[in-house]
Amino acid sequence: FNILTFNYKETIIKRMKIIVTFLFFIGTFQLIAQENDKKLILKLLEDQRQAWNRGELKEFMLGYIKSDSLLFVGKNGPQYGWDNTLSNYKKSYPDQKTMGFLSFNIHEVRLISSDHAFVLGAWHLKREKDEPKGFFTLLVKKIKGEWKVIADHSS
Repeated sequence: FNILTFNYKETIIKRMKIIVTFLFFIGTFQLIAQENDKKLILKLLEDQRQAWNRGELKEFMLGYIKSDSLLFVGKNGPQYGWDNTLSNYKKSYPDQKTMGFLSFNIHEVRLISSDHAFVLGAWHLKREKDEPKGFFTLLVKKIKGEWKVIADHSS
């Protein structure tokens, strides 16, 4: 009886070690995946910033979902649609001089699910005559393995 009890306890301990090890590796894998997603989101924003600084609005817009459901909230209130957002950017920034040099200060990238993240940051434009600045919040979504901005609130 004591030998059977000992073997039973030993078996349970071995199984618990296997489960704990498995959970550790799953958790580690999830942390690595989250860090990779955060890096991809930061790369998306850096690609947008560089496109802006080259005066390439259409390339800048590649960071947004190309859909009528894209939401952009600015000083004129909510506007929907990729084409509408591009049109508004073209009106507000007709040339590279008015676009200036864009920089970001990213305060937070928070993954809220495996395919959605929240981004909080500050923007700053350096131009010849002024230096407008403000803040933005973004909702980004992973679509077919790529992160895209689906909602942008900039002020």
